Amino acid sequence: MRVSLARFVLKRPETSAVVVTAILVTFLTITTGGTWLSFANLQSVSRITAVLAIMAFGEALVISTGEVDVSVGSVFAMGALIFIGVGRTVNLGVALLLALGGGLLIGLLNGAVVAFFRVPSLIVTLGTLFLFRGIAYGVTEGFYFGASDEVRSRLIFNVMGGANLGGVNVAVLWALVALLVLHVVMFYMPMGNRILAVGGNAASAYSRGVNVARVRLIVFALSGLLAAFAGMLDAASIGYVDGSFGELMELEAIAAAVLGGCSLVGGRCSLLGTLLGAFLLRAVGSYLVILGIQPQWFILLLGVIVVLASLSDRVLTKLLFRLQQR
Repeated sequence: MRVSLARFVLKRPETSAVVVTAILVTFLTITTGGTWLSFANLQSVSRITAVLAIMAFGEALVISTGEVDVSVGSVFAMGALIFIGVGRTVNLGVALLLALGGGLLIGLLNGAVVAFFRVPSLIVTLGTLFLFRGIAYGVTEGFYFGASDEVRSRLIFNVMGGANLGGVNVAVLWALVALLVLHVVMFYMPMGNRILAVGGNAASAYSRGVNVARVRLIVFALSGLLAAFAGMLDAASIGYVDGSFGELMELEAIAAAVLGGCSLVGGRCSLLGTLLGAFLLRAVGSYLVILGIQPQWFILLLGVIVVLASLSDRVLTKLLFRLQQR
């Protein structure tokens, strides 16, 4: 019975994420006297969770193949900059397409170098992280790019996160749509099996006819696309963007995916768990704000979370391997 329960938990990692989420919400609510559970705070947490989750979904796909994409924070910034910058001078529709296209192209660049030139993904995406973060800082020159009232009133801007429906930001709805679509792709379509096969054992997947290079190219492309999309949603929600937009979010995306049950060595993915992982990070961040703790301390906490998540992933992987031998 215990073995069966352990096997179920290990194979469905989101179950532990659900339990941790329930415990954390209870703790945060009690220790803040109910302030954390207020409508205003939940409204804020849901929005920023949705934005991070969309980026983390792309990261989860990459991690599932045994790779990593640390450029998503910079792609996030580029998507936001193009959307706001082009949108306020040319046309929001054109800006939307350019931002998505830019994110897709950056993802394809990362994927092509990893897949066809066999360069480690950490090195490739670290390079594009600095490249596009430098472009973001260079373009903004230390200033904000803000959307005018006229731009904010347009339908596209509101659909892309500038509006609330019943007190819920549109970004939350986009995150749920992304979760549903990607869940279908991962667990009900051949592509999902190929992604997990490549992450489990790329050589074995190749011997069974899986085009490993194409799978890697696709997941990096999706990662870039989703990061740029998340950047647009966040920019539309707050109405401005600067060169530091999305800085360090690459670490948050990785942490969310690993906390949610994705294995850093590949072969295991949980999109629902990734959403819960994003919520856990944002919930803790909002808790620190309520307590009046300087947000800089969250960076330290994020580092601790990433290390602990990596260690727990290694332990869970070993446990699952042992259970499979029984």
